[in-house]
Amino acid sequence: MELSDKFCMAAVMGWPVIHSRSPLMHNYWMAQQQLTGTYVPLAIEPGQISPALRAMHPLGFAGCNLTIPHKLEAMAVVDEVDEVAKRIGAISCVVVNEDGSLFGTNNDWLGFLGNLKEHYPDFRADAGPITVIGAGGGGRAVCHAMLHEGAPEIRLVNRTPEEPDAICDEFGPPIVPTLWKDRHEALDGVVAVVNATSQGMSSMPPLDVRLDYLLKSALAIDIIYTPLETPFLAAARERGNPTLNGIGMLLHQGPPAWKRWFGLKPSVTAELYKLLEDSLTG
Repeated sequence: MELSDKFCMAAVMGWPVIHSRSPLMHNYWMAQQQLTGTYVPLAIEPGQISPALRAMHPLGFAGCNLTIPHKLEAMAVVDEVDEVAKRIGAISCVVVNEDGSLFGTNNDWLGFLGNLKEHYPDFRADAGPITVIGAGGGGRAVCHAMLHEGAPEIRLVNRTPEEPDAICDEFGPPIVPTLWKDRHEALDGVVAVVNATSQGMSSMPPLDVRLDYLLKSALAIDIIYTPLETPFLAAARERGNPTLNGIGMLLHQGPPAWKRWFGLKPSVTAELYKLLEDSLTG
């Protein structure tokens, strides 16, 4: 059946999920690609991701994106997980095959790199150390992206040491586990620092990291997009550092999902950026 002859459906599953701007983005692309269909937010309680994913095929969904807290649990639910998702240790995108089987992959790292290369095309991850703060699914995706780009050293900072130690074992020597008490000094001499925690998100406390050791030339990146400028990014901007927020990461992880769901690659446009930014500031 041609796409023009069917009602195309996809979703984002999370808990909570009402704050997500994914529906706004994907429904913009539905219009851009002249498809009849919809992308919906589905609030799925923790522990209920298995029946939710299995319901997609009989309901006619092409697939879904996953957000907190389902990215890890879904790995044990889908029928196939690709090598990238296995390495990152989390699924961000599920594809429903024609026979009803479920395929899981991770596009977060592609979103991170797409955002970085769009706004700072001359940035070189292989130019020096990089500090990543947070060892959850987001931190793992950022580490994978930076290693893919040739980062010689990644100082992985987390409140508890178990997660960075595990990631170091999985990813190899470029990952250097760094204790939380050493987080300030971990910024010394790096070419970029990435906040991959939820600290700084609306209603959350700000990221507790001083920037005294950070070179003025170092890029400060936050994967958060609510708000568009977190206290971490504001502090970095005020001292003269280049900054990058997470709205582009959200946008750039979308086209790879569409390629798998619908065989199409929608465009990330200036109009779409403004649509999402206006929804966050208005």
